[in-house]
Amino acid sequence: MESAEIRRRWLSFFEERGHTVVPSASLIADDPTLLLVNAGMVPFKPYFLGETKPPAPRATSVQKCVRTPDIEEVGKTTRHGTFFQMCGNFSFGDYFKEGAIKYAWELLTGSVADGGYGLDPERLWITVYLDDDEAEQIWRDKIGVPAERIQRLGKKDNFWSMGVPGPCGPCSEINYDRGPEFGVEGGPAVNDERYVEIWNLVFMQYERGAGEGKEDFPILGELPSKNIDTGLGLERLAMILQDVQNMYETDTLRVVIDKATALTGVRYGDKHDTDVSLRVVSDHIRTSVMLIGDGVTPGNEGRGYVLRRIMRRAIRNMRLLGATGPVVQDLIDVVIDTMGLQYPELLTDRKRIETVALAEEAAFLKALKGGTNILDTAVTETKAAGGAVLAGDKAFLLHDTWGFPIDLTLEMAAEQGLSVDEDGFRRLMKEQRDRAKADARAKKTGHADVTAYRAIADSAGSTEFTGYGSTEGESTVVGLLVNGRPAPAATEGDEVEVVLDRTPFYAEGGGQLADQGRIKLDTGAVIQVRDVQQPVPGVSVHKGSVQVGEVTVGSSAYAAIDVRRRRAIARAHSATHLTHQALRDALGPTAAQAGSENSPGRFRFDFGSPAAVPGTVLTDVEQKINEVLARELDVQAEVMSIDEAKKQGAIAEFGEKYGERVRVVTIGDFSKELCGGTHVHNTAQLGLVKLLGESSIGSGVRRIEALVGVDAYNFLAKEHTVVAQLQELVKGRSEELPEKVATMLGKLRDAEKEIEKFRAEKVLQAAAGLVQGAKDVRGVALVTGQVPDGTSADDLRKLVLDVRGRIPGDRPAVVALFTTANGRPLTVIATNEAARERGLKAGELVRTAAKTLGGGGGGKPDVAQGGGQNPEAVGEAIDAVERLVAETA
Repeated sequence: MESAEIRRRWLSFFEERGHTVVPSASLIADDPTLLLVNAGMVPFKPYFLGETKPPAPRATSVQKCVRTPDIEEVGKTTRHGTFFQMCGNFSFGDYFKEGAIKYAWELLTGSVADGGYGLDPERLWITVYLDDDEAEQIWRDKIGVPAERIQRLGKKDNFWSMGVPGPCGPCSEINYDRGPEFGVEGGPAVNDERYVEIWNLVFMQYERGAGEGKEDFPILGELPSKNIDTGLGLERLAMILQDVQNMYETDTLRVVIDKATALTGVRYGDKHDTDVSLRVVSDHIRTSVMLIGDGVTPGNEGRGYVLRRIMRRAIRNMRLLGATGPVVQDLIDVVIDTMGLQYPELLTDRKRIETVALAEEAAFLKALKGGTNILDTAVTETKAAGGAVLAGDKAFLLHDTWGFPIDLTLEMAAEQGLSVDEDGFRRLMKEQRDRAKADARAKKTGHADVTAYRAIADSAGSTEFTGYGSTEGESTVVGLLVNGRPAPAATEGDEVEVVLDRTPFYAEGGGQLADQGRIKLDTGAVIQVRDVQQPVPGVSVHKGSVQVGEVTVGSSAYAAIDVRRRRAIARAHSATHLTHQALRDALGPTAAQAGSENSPGRFRFDFGSPAAVPGTVLTDVEQKINEVLARELDVQAEVMSIDEAKKQGAIAEFGEKYGERVRVVTIGDFSKELCGGTHVHNTAQLGLVKLLGESSIGSGVRRIEALVGVDAYNFLAKEHTVVAQLQELVKGRSEELPEKVATMLGKLRDAEKEIEKFRAEKVLQAAAGLVQGAKDVRGVALVTGQVPDGTSADDLRKLVLDVRGRIPGDRPAVVALFTTANGRPLTVIATNEAARERGLKAGELVRTAAKTLGGGGGGKPDVAQGGGQNPEAVGEAIDAVERLVAETA
C-alpha cells in the first residue's frame, strides 16, 4: 500500500466517523517556542491549552513534521529521520479512552477491502501507563487483546505532556511485532526494534505543574474536560504495509535512493558507509523540498539554518558517493513527483522550489571550495608547528562557518596525514547546543506569560474588531494589566495593557503595523495607545499609558484611532499587494512573498529570487504599479471559504496560518490575495508609488523598499531639487547629466592616476640613497629608515622591494622601512635569498617590529607587512629589528 493511499484511508476513516478533516498546517510553526512543527498536535495546541475554542469536537489530520535534534544520527540508524508525517485523530471533550481505542483497533485490523489497513491482530502488542487500569481493561475486555500482550511502562515511556505546565496524561501505545529476525521476543518492554511502535494514544485527563524533564513534575488534578490526542507515524506504518526493512526503503524515500545511485554509480546494500550516505541524501532532500515548499529559505539563523544544514549534508554526501557536479535538480524532481501525490501544491510550486534549492547548491559548492582553502591553510600551519592533530576550534570553524560536516573535515585532514581533535570539536558543539537548549527553555516560559490574557479571553471572549468599517466607537474595558500584571484599576502615569470588548484598533499582524490613538473612559480618564498586539488568538491588547484619571475594569469607553496614520498604513498595504502582483507578472510565481512591513507612507516587501532584480525590471514594475493607480480600480474585501479562495486564484503568504473562513482582498482585475489588513477603497487614493531599490537579505530572498503617497511625492521633489542643482553646476539639461557626470568622473580618475604615478616615482627616487646608507650587521646589509608620512602601504611595499633589488644577490640583505598613515605606524620588511639562508625571515622580523609598535603583522619569509598603534615607537622598532638581525645572522 503506497503512502498516499495510507494517508487517504486515514482521513476517510475518521471523516466517516464525524471528524472534521483539518489540512496539514505549514511546517513554519505558528508558535514562538518552536522553529518548526515537530508533532502532529502542534496546530491543535491552542485548543488543548484553552487559548481558543476548537471549531469542532472531533478532528483529524495528517500533519507534516520536522525534527532535527538527532540529525547526526540520520542514516546511521534506520529509525532516525528529519521529516515525517503524523496521522492524528483528536477529541475535544467528546469521546475518551474507549472511543480512541476502538477506532484505532478498527482501522488497523479492518480488512483492506473495507477501508482498513489489514494488520494481523495477533502481531499487535499494547503498552499502557503503570496505573492506568481503565485502559488495560478496555484493551483486554472490550477489544479482546490477550493479557500477555499488554505491558505496563513508566512515566518516561507512557506519560505525555508538552514540557510546560498544562494538560497531560497517560499514553497507550500500539506496537507491531516484526518477527524473530528483528530480535528476541518479549514485547516492546524488552525489544523496541522488533516490536516497533506505530500508534500512540494520549489520554489528556490531568493538569501538570512546573518541573524539569519527562518525569519530574507534579500532577495538580484532573482536567474539567478530557481530550484525546493520537499520533500514528505514516512512515512506520508504510514500512510494515510495504514489507520493507526500514523507513528508508518505503516508497517516498526509496525513489530518492534509486536516483542517487543512478547519479553516482554506487549500489544500495553493498557497503555500510555507502548506505549511510544514501539514506542521508534521501531523508535530507525530501525534508528540504518540504521546507522550501512551505516558504523556508536557506539562511544562517533559525529555520533557515536548519534548511541550509540539511541541504549541505545531502550535497556533501552525494560528493562522498562520487558525484562531481550539481545533483540537486534531479533529486528534488523525484521528491516533488512522489510527494506531490499527497501534497499537490508541490507540483504547482515546482519552479520556485527548484530555484531556491539550486541557488543553495551553487552557494555551497562555492563555499566548499573556500572552506577547502581554509582547511589547507590550517593543515599547513599545524604541520609547520610540528603538530599532527588539527585543532578542534579549526574543525568547529569549518563546521559552523563553512558548513563542513565533521566527517568531511576528518576525511580531508586524514588525506594530508593529520588527525582531528574531535574531543575539542565536540566540546564546542556541545557548548553551542547547550546555549540553544537554554534559549529554548527560556522561550517555553512564554506559556506562562499569556496566562492573564487567556483568563480574560475565558471570561470576556474574543475582541470584536470594528476597524474595517469605522475608526472610532463605544466599547467596554473587560481586562486591565499594569506593568504586566492583572489589576482592577490604573492611575495617571501607569503603563497599561487594556482589553476592550470591541475595538476599531488594528492589532499588528500580516505585516501591517498596529494602529495608534486614544481611549477615553466615561470617568474622564484617557489612555494614549501606542501599540496593539494579540498575545492569544482573538484578544486585542492595547498597550499604552494613562494620561489622566483612573482606569477601571468594567468602565465604558470610547476608542478612536489616529485616522491619518491608519490611512497612510492602508495606502502602504494596498501598494504592497500591487507590488507583489507586478513582481509575479515580471519574474513569475517564484517571486512569492516572504514577508512584509506596512508602515505609514512606506513599505518593504520581501520575495523569493535567486539573483538581484535588474534595474530595468524594477522600473517596469514601478511603472505598472502606477498605471494601475491611474486606472482607479476599486478595492474590495470578501469573506469566503479557503477552498473558494483558492479556486478564485487568491494568493496566500507562505508561513501564514489560515482558518476555514478567510478574507480575500481584490484590487480590480489586477490582484487577489488572502489578507486580514486594512486597505484603501480605490487605487487612486494611493496617489504615487516610488520603489527606492532592492537588496539581498538572505540566500534566495530579496527586499524592495518603497514610498507611497505624500512620502513618495516628497522624495521625488527632493530628487528634482538635486537634479536642478546639478544642472546648474554642469551647465546642461537633465537628460545630459549622466553623460556630463561620467565625463567629469573620467577626467578625475585620469588625474588621480597621474598624481599616483608622480607620488610613486618620488618615493622610488629615495631608493638609491637608502641603498647607500645600508648598515653592515654581521655581514648582512641592513637598510632601515622612515619614509615621509602619508606614504601608502602599496608605495611602501614597492620601495622596499626596489631597494632589495638594488643590493647584489650574493650579499645577505634585509630592508625594513616604516611610515605613518592616518596616525598609525606601518612597516614592510623584505629579505633576499642569501639572508633567508642565514635564518632571517621577513615574517619573524615584522612580528618583532609590530610588537614594539603595539600591533601585529605577518607574511611570507621573503616579504611581510605589519602595523601598530604607537607612531612614536618607530625608532625603537628599528632598533628591535637590528638586534634580531644581529642575533640571528
